[in-house]
Amino acid sequence: MRIESHRLDFQNKFLSDYQNGVEGLLDHFDYDPYDNDVYEQRLADLNERSFQRDVLSDLLKDMNQAWSASALTSQNIEKLKNPESVVVIGGQQAGILTGPLYTINKIISILSFAKEQEKRLNVPVLPVFWIAGEDHDFDEVNHIFLPEATKLHKFPITNPLKEKVSVSNRTLDKETARAWLRTTFRALRETAYTKKLFQNLEHKIEQSLTFVDFFASFIHELFEDTGIILIDSGNPKLRKLEIPYFQTIINNQKNISQHAYHSLQSMRTKGYHVSVDTGEQDAHLFIEEHGDRVLLQKAGDDIWVGKNGECRYSTEQLLHIAEKEPERLSNNVVTRPLMQEMLFPTLAFFAGPSEAAYWSLLKNAFHSISLTMPPVLPRVSLTLIEERVEKLLAKYNIATTAAINGRVHSYKQNWLAAQQQVPIGEMTEQLKQMISQGHQPIQGAAKALSDDVQQYAEKNKQLLLNRVDELTNRLNQELSKKYQFSLQEFDYIQLHLKPEGGLQERMWNIIYFINQNGSDWLREINHYPFDWKEQHYIVYV
Repeated sequence: MRIESHRLDFQNKFLSDYQNGVEGLLDHFDYDPYDNDVYEQRLADLNERSFQRDVLSDLLKDMNQAWSASALTSQNIEKLKNPESVVVIGGQQAGILTGPLYTINKIISILSFAKEQEKRLNVPVLPVFWIAGEDHDFDEVNHIFLPEATKLHKFPITNPLKEKVSVSNRTLDKETARAWLRTTFRALRETAYTKKLFQNLEHKIEQSLTFVDFFASFIHELFEDTGIILIDSGNPKLRKLEIPYFQTIINNQKNISQHAYHSLQSMRTKGYHVSVDTGEQDAHLFIEEHGDRVLLQKAGDDIWVGKNGECRYSTEQLLHIAEKEPERLSNNVVTRPLMQEMLFPTLAFFAGPSEAAYWSLLKNAFHSISLTMPPVLPRVSLTLIEERVEKLLAKYNIATTAAINGRVHSYKQNWLAAQQQVPIGEMTEQLKQMISQGHQPIQGAAKALSDDVQQYAEKNKQLLLNRVDELTNRLNQELSKKYQFSLQEFDYIQLHLKPEGGLQERMWNIIYFINQNGSDWLREINHYPFDWKEQHYIVYV
């Protein structure tokens, strides 16, 4: 395996300015994450605060042991009790079979940076992955894509529960899951790794009660030698620990909402796109009502209502729910970072590109509850290239970055044109010019007779030109048939490196690569020293 860093053509003004330390943008953050000295400062800042370390550690131990965590993970959880220990954290939804590759890329980022900073700071730096189990958008997590010929095919799993049930509360129907797994694996080429992989996943289905359980146990298997700590944000026992934090958020809702709203206006004024829309009356909390997760808004200083009128509470009533029924409450994208910060001594947070942008709204929201925002680092971006793709790139002399940048189609068209013994396109244009020129005397004669005849002559000319186009299309079709195998190889490259016009990490699932190549390459990546200012890495597995 080898790993190379490359710059791609993708333009993201936020990420570019953030990495370059543009002052107007960095004003929205408490730390410049690319300045190594800030982590010593962050460590000093965290030493001024206290955390529920023992209770949190015990809770994490129960969670992770239920997911068959390794002994190294248990050791890391015990280290959390050490008042000098800190965490590097990031999170994602609990996608089926881990979801798109960007989830794996985020975990790789957390592991690498935690290891790097532990050596540098000489304190325990623990890798933590926050499973967003409280999220309820099941359609985002209920499928994977696998290749069929030169297209990606979607494999969704069904679940009978209501639309707004959180993923943590979605029970995994074992019969449905086993049938889905069999269907999914039929789309994979059988290799030396297939049987064991299938049996392991089938066993995990049997051991899992919920979709989060299935996700977490698979993550622990993939990263068993790393000590990764997982936390399910939707766990009811965690809610008990969060009681005072929910009360803090409720009591400071007005300031939190106003600061987020005004920061959004500031970012937009500076020309940055933030994929979050927030208003001054948004409460940034969910409450469970009759099994549904309902987003709250403010309707006056003391009234909290469901976004669509589903419920109505006073602040006193909501504080009572936070104390007595905290499992009914959950966070949105604005308050989740605040909750995470109150729970964990966070040295650094890893975010996706869009996620890092919306964290730019939160600096003053953190300050409103007497916290500082942790350093925010965009996760590493990876493209995995297996041996066959690498050979095809070499065969057609396509630069890897050109393929990832979406230029495979141009290479394909140029290659096809080069196979023509006669230039079909050039001959077509010459013939059409001859027809147009030869037709001019007839059109002149028709014009002298009447408008109707002139129009008939024009239609006649267009008919002849259309026949030429039809002939050209037929010739090109036959040419494509003749070179169909080679053209499919171009499509194969496109499918792997630029699926549906986006990065591989947005569509592909890790199950394909493990089935093809085993998992040793993943263990090697976990020891790679990434440069966090590099835009993209290419991994030849």
